[in-house]
Amino acid sequence: MVIIGSIGCANILPPGGGPRDTIPPVLVNAVPRDSATNTTPNRVTLYFNEFVEIQNAMENVVISPLPNNLPNIDFRLRTVTIRLRDTLESNTTYSINFGDAIRDVNEGNVMKNFVYVFSTGSTIDSNSLSGKVVLAETGKLDTTMIVVLHRNLDDSAVAKEKPRYMARLNGQGNFLFQNLPAGTFALYAITNDYGRRYDDTTKLFAFAGEPINTGETNNPVILYAYNYPKAATPQRAASNARPGPPNAAAQDKNLRYTTSLEAGGIHDVLKPTVDINFNRHVVRFDTASAILTDKDFTALNGFTIVADTNRTTFHVNYPWATGQEYRLLLSQGAFSDSSGNTLAKNDTIKISTKKNEDYGSVKLRFTNLNLDRNPVLQLVQSDKVVLSSPLTGRDWSRKLFPPGDYEIRILYDTNKNGQWDPGSFFWTRRQPEIVTDLKIKLTIRGNWDNEKEITL
Repeated sequence: MVIIGSIGCANILPPGGGPRDTIPPVLVNAVPRDSATNTTPNRVTLYFNEFVEIQNAMENVVISPLPNNLPNIDFRLRTVTIRLRDTLESNTTYSINFGDAIRDVNEGNVMKNFVYVFSTGSTIDSNSLSGKVVLAETGKLDTTMIVVLHRNLDDSAVAKEKPRYMARLNGQGNFLFQNLPAGTFALYAITNDYGRRYDDTTKLFAFAGEPINTGETNNPVILYAYNYPKAATPQRAASNARPGPPNAAAQDKNLRYTTSLEAGGIHDVLKPTVDINFNRHVVRFDTASAILTDKDFTALNGFTIVADTNRTTFHVNYPWATGQEYRLLLSQGAFSDSSGNTLAKNDTIKISTKKNEDYGSVKLRFTNLNLDRNPVLQLVQSDKVVLSSPLTGRDWSRKLFPPGDYEIRILYDTNKNGQWDPGSFFWTRRQPEIVTDLKIKLTIRGNWDNEKEITL
């Protein structure tokens, strides 16, 4: 680890009465000097024009090439001392990027992006590489990741070896490597953990499609990060038993249920089913003992009731119309468990569907939409995709849609399966499908024609 020390003068107060200091520290001297060549120091001392301190060194300071043993970094008064613990390689440019770690003691003014460089050879390497990391599934950022360069171009290196160079991401997801030697490297984005290796597919990961030659002029590289979800941990089944007085034992044997209806028995017609959720496993359902009617108790045809795989939820399917009232009549013996227990009595579920004015119509018109990339419209609320709809033309519309605020994203669906698919690195080197976050808020108002022009 990087060891940070502070000796004396830990809290120097400025004299009162003057204007607030807003100027960050300035480097006035360095031993060896900044950008020195033909030097092999075991210690570097930096001198500043005011009292300084180091903050968040582990999150900010990056040594390149990555050392086997991280140096000790101390600060005292106007000096910062770096004690190197590795044997330095010959003809190699070393850089110490402090990021936002150095700041003055009095006002906390940050010396941003300060980099100290020296070389054990006769020249300072000056090649650079820049780019950005984007989360492929959402088009958003995760600035906690790091970007690394490997000399070893074998795919296995990212799982087994320590990288040669590392760069952190700024608040916009951008990275920058400086003072690189000319050469060919494999470029990756990985989770910033102790190992700095891709050894778990549930970790975020991104890879460049081709090796990078740092001796050439490179355009900024965009890396698309993805991961696989963690396997669900089997949960112990919760008991259906409910505490109650002794004389309630007989009642506890009856099947009980709740429904997916909103308060007042309201059903959203955009949801195809009304769900009945039982307190335990149902082994028998008598279809003849369930009848769907209108509000006047006239029986309706064309409805079905289907159990899920656990047989604890039953889905009532029907082409629900807006602004209507329905009744689902259930006989006492319509459902029974493995012990033959049934409902406590005949029951009626009252269903009232939302009215047309409870929804808004929406029409989107896209400009510069590339249909060859199989675009899929995604509407998102609270980071959850609530609608995913393939786009076959520049216009998209829905007559009924729930009011609310939505983010708009476009999924480029390579395999045309209607959903986002992660990449696969080892053996196949398949990049993930890309989602573009349009950074546009769509506000849908109820009982309103909502239209929006979107330029991609």
